[in-house]
Amino acid sequence: MHLPFTPNHVQLISACYPPNAALLTAGPDYRPNVQELSRMTYYASNRPGKINKLASELEKRARLDCRKAKAGNIRARSSLLITLAIIKALATECRRDLPLLTASLLASVNITLMSLSSDLEVTARAGSVFTAWTTYTDGHLIGVDQSITQDYMSCLKVFSDLSRGQSKDQEMQNRARLVGLAALTGVVTSEALYHSTPHLKMQVQIFLPAFIVPLLEVDVSTLDQGVSEVKTQPNSPYISDFRSRPPMERRATSIHLHVTGELGPARRDVANAAMRALSALFEHSNGGQAASCMQAAIDWFNDTSAWTRPDHCRWIAVRAAEWTQYQYRYAIPTRLVECLVREQDAPQPTTRHSVLAAMITAVFTSPTPLVNLSTSDIISSLISVVLRRVSKDPDDALLRPLVECVASLGTHVYYADQIQDLAGELISRLVAVEQNGVPVNGKAELGKVRAQAVRCLLAGLLSLIHAAEMHDIAKDDGDDSKTIHKAALVESGVSIQVEGPDTKPSRSDGHIRPSRRSNVSPEVWQDTLSLLCDGDYSVRADYAATLVSYLDREIPKLWDSTDVDGVKRIRPIAEGPLQQATINYSVVFGDSSSRFLHALHAHLYVLATSTNLGVASRSSTTPTPSQRSMNGDTAEDPSASTSEQDVAEEAAPSRRSLVIPRTRKMSVMQRLLRHISSEVLSFADVSATLSDYGNMLAVMQAIHSNLPVRGLLAGVPMLLALGSVAQGASSTDSVSIQRIQAVKELLARTWLTIGKVWDCPGVLELAQKSIPEDFESNLPHLPEPEPGVFHSSRRPTSVLDAPSDLSVQDLDSEGLLLALVSHQTVQDATGLDRQGLLRKLTAQWTAESALKASVEAQSPSVELSNGDALSPLMKVSPAFMHIENLSRASLARSTRGVGVTDLREALEGRSSLSNPNLRDTAPSLSTLEHTSATHGDVHKLTPVRSRPQQRSRLAGPGEVKDVLSKLGIGKTNTTGMLKPSFTSKRAEQRIPSNLTPPYKT
Repeated sequence: MHLPFTPNHVQLISACYPPNAALLTAGPDYRPNVQELSRMTYYASNRPGKINKLASELEKRARLDCRKAKAGNIRARSSLLITLAIIKALATECRRDLPLLTASLLASVNITLMSLSSDLEVTARAGSVFTAWTTYTDGHLIGVDQSITQDYMSCLKVFSDLSRGQSKDQEMQNRARLVGLAALTGVVTSEALYHSTPHLKMQVQIFLPAFIVPLLEVDVSTLDQGVSEVKTQPNSPYISDFRSRPPMERRATSIHLHVTGELGPARRDVANAAMRALSALFEHSNGGQAASCMQAAIDWFNDTSAWTRPDHCRWIAVRAAEWTQYQYRYAIPTRLVECLVREQDAPQPTTRHSVLAAMITAVFTSPTPLVNLSTSDIISSLISVVLRRVSKDPDDALLRPLVECVASLGTHVYYADQIQDLAGELISRLVAVEQNGVPVNGKAELGKVRAQAVRCLLAGLLSLIHAAEMHDIAKDDGDDSKTIHKAALVESGVSIQVEGPDTKPSRSDGHIRPSRRSNVSPEVWQDTLSLLCDGDYSVRADYAATLVSYLDREIPKLWDSTDVDGVKRIRPIAEGPLQQATINYSVVFGDSSSRFLHALHAHLYVLATSTNLGVASRSSTTPTPSQRSMNGDTAEDPSASTSEQDVAEEAAPSRRSLVIPRTRKMSVMQRLLRHISSEVLSFADVSATLSDYGNMLAVMQAIHSNLPVRGLLAGVPMLLALGSVAQGASSTDSVSIQRIQAVKELLARTWLTIGKVWDCPGVLELAQKSIPEDFESNLPHLPEPEPGVFHSSRRPTSVLDAPSDLSVQDLDSEGLLLALVSHQTVQDATGLDRQGLLRKLTAQWTAESALKASVEAQSPSVELSNGDALSPLMKVSPAFMHIENLSRASLARSTRGVGVTDLREALEGRSSLSNPNLRDTAPSLSTLEHTSATHGDVHKLTPVRSRPQQRSRLAGPGEVKDVLSKLGIGKTNTTGMLKPSFTSKRAEQRIPSNLTPPYKT
């Protein structure tokens, strides 16, 4: 019954409630009168101006009912449930005018949650109203209206607390969490969250922990099962499907409580609901929003003990990248790296640092593609963290996880030169650390800091390339059309079985399958060769292992490879005449691999014979007198002193650039060469240890096994030179004797490798004669490289610890050389006959000449054997390079050449206008013959010509003949201003004719 003069909107609202006597029996649905509710919503939808009045009246009733229900009034509780249902219906039917209803709706929901948060049924009904609003709102009022924003944030906090609340009753706890997660799921699919990025950060900070807490309470295996269920069953039994239609066509979800007495819900159900909400959050976020969500998760990890669950942290990071949209996934690992960079100056590494590094590695090693990722920036940041941690503590526990982070970048290859670019970045920083050291604070061990920094970067470089190689294998195995592809490979004789992680995709004939990426070029790697002669043995050992891995797996073979059994054979069908000619040209004249091998053999020779290893490094901290040795390492050579020239070079200001130019590396090598005398008289003062000779053997064997042709031409002259030094050196003490024996064993086993690779019985027989029977090798084996692992420093084996008393006999170098050059396979592979090959291998070799050959391309005019066999272009090119520069003869003459245009103009008499070299001086008129523009003809002077009258248009025969002579047509004019470009006599003088061709005819 309504009182007189009751407003119409109040009467419409009151009619929706059942009688007061029926409120107690309105459960369990607590629904308003359907007919009266329809009338009220029809009234509101057709009179938008009345919506504010209706909303204010409903808010007033909700506040009154909350106050009474909180005091225990059951009727007020029933009335409150009906009021909330009316508000939801009004919001659903008046969705177009929802901003008029927003203030009262959020105020009603907020007061309900604050008053009766423990009543789960009331909270579920309030959550349904809140979800209806989040479904249809556009989010424009968030951040604009202060009261609306406060009520909204307050509701988020209540639902977040409800989603991660704790209770003694496990079933009630799970039911309450599901209600909160259902309401927050409506938030993560609403425009209220994504409309403003600053407010998104505030909201995510509030409710994101509610999604993570349920995930931490179950095992990772259970979470993996839940991920598959989310993909296969998008509809949850507790939460309706997410809206994908426009806001006006959406349907708001209803939150229902679990029926009492039925089984569940369990923790797994709660975790699945949280997983669905979290996946929806990242699916709807762009790059910046996904980064903000990840930052909120990290901040919450800092405030709690979540870092003690590394498996769950890694799982969350991987799934966040997987759920984010394809083009925005890069934001997840980028934000993780930024967080790690911000913590790089921590005094001691914590669990947070190690877990962050593990999360980065997990994201990069996951199969989820990460497009638009700036790998260069990522690796630069990681390298900076590595160097900072090393400068604080050389034995920092975070170094190993950081090396794994660097290696994980190689598992995602998106363009051909990506790995080469990343390796170039690592190598540039590696060379910079080698030259300048690492700035340290306080009294730190400069040598140890520098050595650890170099070793970390070397481990990262090795692991990066290995990970990229495994990425190629996995990509080949995971091809969509792998059945057809494998069938085609079987028909073509390609092996498709991968037996282990170190197996490369290869063919049955020994050829390597072309990779989908570019290999790291020898020119890039060549800058690191000086580490082979570093002053610290741990650096030398790690670099030798890395170098062997590079030679085995990465260096471009370019048909210069062995068969499956390790023997080099010529395959005339697979390698036709054109390919063979290409190989001959690159081998004889040199390419990047050949220049690399020249430099490598020069460094190996220095390592075997130098009395002082290492290069003095710069550092911001002044070293003590005991630390002023090479590389700060005083253990191996405490008496080493630096020459005045070295001091002058070190005193020069260093470049700020991270990329060390090749000329600077050459100066470093020149300093190392100064410690080698022209004739090594004794090996007593040589710095190499027994382990160094073992490492050299592994490197040489890798050279001849992987690059047999180039290794033969670049390595045999060095072996002959080193053998000559070992035979001529004096052995007066035990140290010299042991070193000479190590060199002889090194040479003998290298020749054995050459004989096996080329299947040359003569070389094998002579090399085996020098090694006695039952001879135990004195050279320690180089440890196998361990990609992705940063191991502890290796210690060398001294020459005094040689276990065997048997000696290696002197090698018959002449016999070995004759047997090698007489082998037909060697001649066919190199394209040289016996005499040409003998001249090539017996050429005088020094470390300086090899170093020069590593940076200068050889000229075909010098290396080719016979001038008669050259093409005309080959004969002409040297003459072209020696044309006289006429600009030096006279500054007044033009350097422009004479051509057809000049001949045409000479015939037409216009040569004086085009070519000053072909004309007499052009006549000019004096300025006195012109009339003044100001005074007219008053002061007009008589015209006076400074030159005779201009010649007629048609030129005479003299000028045309002059042009023809200058063009070299007719009789050669040796007195003219221009000389012929070249003469056949000059070309013949520059090309020797007494040489034999470099290939077989």
